[in-house]
Amino acid sequence: MLRSRKKSKGRAQIDLRAIGRRIRELRGFDMTQAQFARRIGITQSYLSALEHGGKEPGAAVLFAISKEFQKSVDWLLTGQTEK
Repeated sequence: MLRSRKKSKGRAQIDLRAIGRRIRELRGFDMTQAQFARRIGITQSYLSALEHGGKEPGAAVLFAISKEFQKSVDWLLTGQTEK
């Protein structure tokens, strides 16, 4: 299974496992996957796949996470915040 996308012709590399780790970090230890998933409008099984790097989050999911948990989409994708 492909865990990250390779850089091709000017496109940025997407590390799905790293995105999953950041999502898991946001969820913390106080919230179950089901609770987190409900808050952003996805299923628990899809959230699990995201956290494990098995699925690529779409723009709507990234935006929902960003809005609900006050983290930038840039941070979710790269781990970096605006300067």
